[in-house]
Amino acid sequence: MEEDYSRWYLDIVKKADLMDYGPVKGTMIIKPYGYAIWENIQKDLDRRFKETGHENAYFPLLIPESYLQKEMNHVEGFAPEVAWVTQGGNEQLEERLVVRPTSETIICSMMSQWIQSYRDLPMKLNQWANVMRWEKSTKPFLRTSEFLWQEGHTAHATFEEAEEEALTMLDVYKSFVEEVLAMPVIKGRKTENEKFAGAVHTYSIEALMSDGKALQAGTSHHLGQNFSKVFEIQYSDKDNKLQYVHQTSWGVSTRLIGGLIMTHSDDRGLALPPKVAPIQVVIIPILRKDKEEVKNKAHQIKDQLSQLGIRVKVDDREEMTPGWKFNEYEMRGVPIRIELGPKDIEKEQFVLARRDTGEKEFLSLADLTKIIPAKLDEIQQNMFNKAEQFLKTHTFEANSIDEMKEQLLKEKGFIKSWWCGDITCLDKVKEETGATARNIPFDQREGQGKCICCGKESTTTVIFARAY
Repeated sequence: MEEDYSRWYLDIVKKADLMDYGPVKGTMIIKPYGYAIWENIQKDLDRRFKETGHENAYFPLLIPESYLQKEMNHVEGFAPEVAWVTQGGNEQLEERLVVRPTSETIICSMMSQWIQSYRDLPMKLNQWANVMRWEKSTKPFLRTSEFLWQEGHTAHATFEEAEEEALTMLDVYKSFVEEVLAMPVIKGRKTENEKFAGAVHTYSIEALMSDGKALQAGTSHHLGQNFSKVFEIQYSDKDNKLQYVHQTSWGVSTRLIGGLIMTHSDDRGLALPPKVAPIQVVIIPILRKDKEEVKNKAHQIKDQLSQLGIRVKVDDREEMTPGWKFNEYEMRGVPIRIELGPKDIEKEQFVLARRDTGEKEFLSLADLTKIIPAKLDEIQQNMFNKAEQFLKTHTFEANSIDEMKEQLLKEKGFIKSWWCGDITCLDKVKEETGATARNIPFDQREGQGKCICCGKESTTTVIFARAY
């Protein structure tokens, strides 16, 4: 990590067997172990979406160019990243098609047909899908030309309802990322130059990676009536008057896996919080003598833990040494390793090794079903606490651009600074330091100070960082 962070990251995604490179530049193949992490993310988030009243739907991958052209701010924001389809079979298409970079335009066109009355509102949809953005610079999971994500799209009767929805979904993301991925985040509103193209405003959760760079872990956009007026999404209110709906959209993607890697992993490889780990417990039988007895006991333990809903695997392959297996599962980030040999069975004990701390201890087999769930909870909390402590100790204050430069030379992280509200000041900070305004945090500093760039009096603080 210390010598070459980028190479360390690429080594982990390959050696932990998460992905491989696709044949088209900028694409990746997500291998079963990597996809299992995404499935766990998807399962937990999907439950949360449904609990907040959202329904899943699916919309086409190809979108007519005319749809995209309707919302000019939107098309300008995505123009450099759009992939086009111009030919179908042997025929040139009359109208170019966009491979979806996001689905606002096609979903809006359908909402205009589906929404007629106030009785049809709110409409709260979510889509699990792939999207395509023709990225120039790519890195597995963090930024690829094609990636997996979910995109929520909702329509509401009033501005206030849409605002409440945007903030509710931001809270859903924050609680998921902190509770399941053990990644602490700062939530806030994006500055005007960083918001989503076509939004009234954008909210985000920002995480801090172990190299001191920021990662935008999720966004929630209040679209206002920007799309509904273009796509004629109107409803008859209770007085039978036509009104335009107010909308939101929000999403997270497979970049969360990149965030997981860079938040928790180390020089020993991947480290995964138990709630998202495909394998929570691996059992390694030590097969020197009494092999069948040891194997049978290992599988009994597996059955006991599986009945508790724990994801557990027995690796009883005889062609691999126990030491090789220890390294393998440590590299793959499995939270708990159980070692079990003939002497352990005689003593009615097992060895428990933790991935997060590296600690080993002898524990009673009689207490197994109490110990393992408690240890998994302890590991989950410890990983969050460690990441939260890192965020706190790597959040600095700077009162001038020179101070920010000096800090970034010493150590990168989040930098809190006063800001006057002028976008040109943010542009100057970025130009001189490479740091961008991540968001205007909801948790603001008290009092007032001078803008980091121009020195004007300010009551607003912004979080700056260099970012992925």
